[in-house]
Amino acid sequence: MIKSTQRNQFNDKPRLSIIIPVYNEEKTLAVLLDKVLSSIPDVYEIIAVDDASSDKSSQILRELSAEIPALKPIFHAENGGKTAALRTGISASSGDVIIVQDADLEYDPADIPNLIAEFTDPAVDAVYGSRFTNPNKTGARYIPHFLANRFLTSLSNLFTGYNLTDMETCYKAIRGDLLRDMTIRSERFGFEVEVTSYLAKHDAVLREMPISYQGRSYSEGKKIGFRDGVMAVWYILKYHFTK
Repeated sequence: MIKSTQRNQFNDKPRLSIIIPVYNEEKTLAVLLDKVLSSIPDVYEIIAVDDASSDKSSQILRELSAEIPALKPIFHAENGGKTAALRTGISASSGDVIIVQDADLEYDPADIPNLIAEFTDPAVDAVYGSRFTNPNKTGARYIPHFLANRFLTSLSNLFTGYNLTDMETCYKAIRGDLLRDMTIRSERFGFEVEVTSYLAKHDAVLREMPISYQGRSYSEGKKIGFRDGVMAVWYILKYHFTK
């Protein structure tokens, strides 16, 4: 068992790195960045990784980076999937705390300050935003994904020892030093499972906070599918039984 020995030593509030994986999100990208800056005007850095989009996402990022000092776009030459984009963004980050933000507006950046506030407790290593712990704040759900998430979260809890309600959440805020030490080996949407297993093996203190959520359908651009659910089961088993 690997243990996390370093605890938060933030003199003030932590410097926040927001990692945004981007793939064909031209319709929502500018709106999202506006929401991020409105919710966290003093954000330390926003690392948007364009994963070889075929629409105008890369152009939008280049234009906005000239206006937003905190925005640091990175461009992949070939599409590698969400986890590949996160691998790039996390490696390029330097904040005290890292959080992932999807570009599709399913998650509201207004929830981020509440998650980051938990790091005032020096024992906290990670904070997950749960879509299921506050019914009054939960928006539309795509039912098959909801049911799959419940199953995968329960299976993950069985092996990690956590008592999570939403392992597959996008909003994972994690100490920067801890996350940058992780060697990310999964692909596509495997990061959610892999990082949760990684945190458990480090005896990381992980908390959940309620967040809002507006799920979108496949016609609106949702990308995760049945294959990713099957791979998640494999990753849960794989990362439990490997170092």
